Amino acid sequence: MKYLVLLCDGMADTPNEKLGNKTPMEKAFKPYMDKLAKTAELGMCKTVADGLKPGSDVANLSVLGYDPAECYTGRSPLEAASIGVELKETDVALRCNIVTLSDEENYQDKTMVDYCAGDISTAEAEEIIKTVEEKLGNEIYKFYSGVSYRHCLVVSNGTTDLGSLTPPHDISGRVITEYLSDSENAKPLIELMKKSYEILKDHPVNLKRRAEGKNEANSIWLWGEGRKPELQNFKEKNGVSACIVSAVDLLKGIGICAGAETPEVKGATGYIDTDFEAKTLAGIESFKKGTDLVYLHFEAPDECGHRGEAQNKVKAIELIDSLSLKLMLDYLENSGEDYRILIMPDHPTPLDIMTHSAEPVPYLLYDNRIEKAGAESFTEKSAKASGIFVEHGPDIMEKLIGKIG
Repeated sequence: MKYLVLLCDGMADTPNEKLGNKTPMEKAFKPYMDKLAKTAELGMCKTVADGLKPGSDVANLSVLGYDPAECYTGRSPLEAASIGVELKETDVALRCNIVTLSDEENYQDKTMVDYCAGDISTAEAEEIIKTVEEKLGNEIYKFYSGVSYRHCLVVSNGTTDLGSLTPPHDISGRVITEYLSDSENAKPLIELMKKSYEILKDHPVNLKRRAEGKNEANSIWLWGEGRKPELQNFKEKNGVSACIVSAVDLLKGIGICAGAETPEVKGATGYIDTDFEAKTLAGIESFKKGTDLVYLHFEAPDECGHRGEAQNKVKAIELIDSLSLKLMLDYLENSGEDYRILIMPDHPTPLDIMTHSAEPVPYLLYDNRIEKAGAESFTEKSAKASGIFVEHGPDIMEKLIGKIG
C-alpha cells in the first residue's frame, strides 16, 4: 500500500469578490482533484486545536499525526533542524525573516512593506545574513542562513518569555509600532532589529536591488521562538516509513525531527514559481525506493493568500492539480500497488485577511479499492456538506493509514 498526502498549504478560503464570490478552490480548474472527489470521502478536519495559533507548524504537525499540545516547542527550532543547527537544551531559536520596512526615521514608525523582501534570492539573503552575523553576532547571538527570506537566530541561554512576537506576514502594510513586543525580555531582540536596519539600509545587495526597483532587504524581523523539539519517530509511531518533500525549512525540519526522508529538490521555491514536477518526481523516486508514505507539500497557495493575490492562488491550485497530482496518479495507477490519497490544506489563508485562520479545513480521502459516494468537486462547501468532521486533527493521519475508520 502506498500513501500520498498532497498538502496544499493555505488552500482553504472564503468567497472572494475578485473571483466572482467564489473561493479559489471553487474557481480553480482542477479536473484530477474533482475526479477523485466523485468516489472519495470528503469531510472537514480541525487541524488547529483551541488555544493554539493557526500556524503551518501546528497545522502540519496535526496532519502528520502529532498532537501539537503534547510535542510543539515552537516554530523556529523545527526550522533550525532543517538547516543543520544543533540546539542545546538551554538555547532558544527564533525565525529571522529578512523584510522590507518603510523609511521613516524612527524604527517604530515604519511600515511592514514586504514580509519576504521581494522574494529575495537565497544567494542575496546569504550575503545579508553574513553581514548581520558579522555585525551583531557574538557569544549570545548566532545567526544562520536559510532559504530566501527565512533564516534563524539562536540565543544562548535564552528565554521564550518574550511577550508577543508577531509574524511579519500577519502585518503586511501596517505600521509596526504596536507589534513590537513590550516585554522586558524582548528588548534586546528589538534592539537587534533596529540595529539591523542601520546596517542593511545601504548594504551592497540593497544598493543593487534599489537600482533595479526591487524591495530592499533592510531589516531582520524576529519571531517564532522555541526550544529544542522532540518528535517520536514517524515509522515507530505509525508503522510506515515517510518522505516529506517541501521547499520550506519548517516542513524539512519536521521531517528531520521525525526521522523521515527530506530530499533537496532543485527549483523548489515555496511560491508559484516552484518546480511542481521536480518535487513530484522526488516523491515518486522515494516511492520507488520503498517508502510507504510521501507527504508532498506545496506552499504556493499560502504565499498567494498572504499577498492577497486572488488569481495567483487559483493558478497555484491549478498547477498542483495539473503538474503534480496528474503525474503522481499516473505513477500510482501503474505501480501495481494499492494506494490511498489524502488531499487537504493545513489551515485556511483567506485572501480577505491575508493571514492564517483557525477554521476547520476540507479534506479528500481516496482509496483506489473502494468507491464511495463523494461529490462533483472538491471544495469547502462539498466537504462540509458531507457531515463528516474530524475534531481531533492528528486523527486524520490514522484515517489515512487505516488505523481508524
